[in-house]
Amino acid sequence: MTPKPAPTPADPDAWNAYLAEGNAKQARKRVAADVLLRDAAGRVLLVNPTYKPGWDLPGGMAEANEPPENTVVRELREELDLDVVVRGLLVVDWVAPHGPWDDQIAFVFDGGTVDIEAPRPHDEELSEARFVGLAEADGLVRDRMRRRLAVAVQALAEGRTIYLHDGKAVQRFSDRDR
Repeated sequence: MTPKPAPTPADPDAWNAYLAEGNAKQARKRVAADVLLRDAAGRVLLVNPTYKPGWDLPGGMAEANEPPENTVVRELREELDLDVVVRGLLVVDWVAPHGPWDDQIAFVFDGGTVDIEAPRPHDEELSEARFVGLAEADGLVRDRMRRRLAVAVQALAEGRTIYLHDGKAVQRFSDRDR
């Protein structure tokens, strides 16, 4: 049987229906977006979620069709009553499927330095928020977040974005193809 040819853009309704069918069959990615927010002493803001063990960078999961940088702004406003300005992208981390979860793309943005005391949680998703030094943060966050946080600090210092797989630096693309 010969496959039916795709419609052409000359028929907009047929073309949009064709594209919608393809879109419905494509994989969806979960998207997380966090922010590296520091105080004047250089400590980083961590939050303690009530729904999982370990501390995290502030942020959360993107809603449908929400840009990751908007996710950070929304989540910090909802959970901590903070208005942040996203200053740049530090980390993109592809997280492999694990447990019941499919793969995910996690972003870490630079939120700059703020002149505030530790904010108080404003909803039931967080039990605590506080600024901590990097050494203390290492003991509070889980392994994947520990690696992601360290690389975010590195990316900030180097003024570049770093791409990870499961919190680990990806071998340079040019080296991989040799």
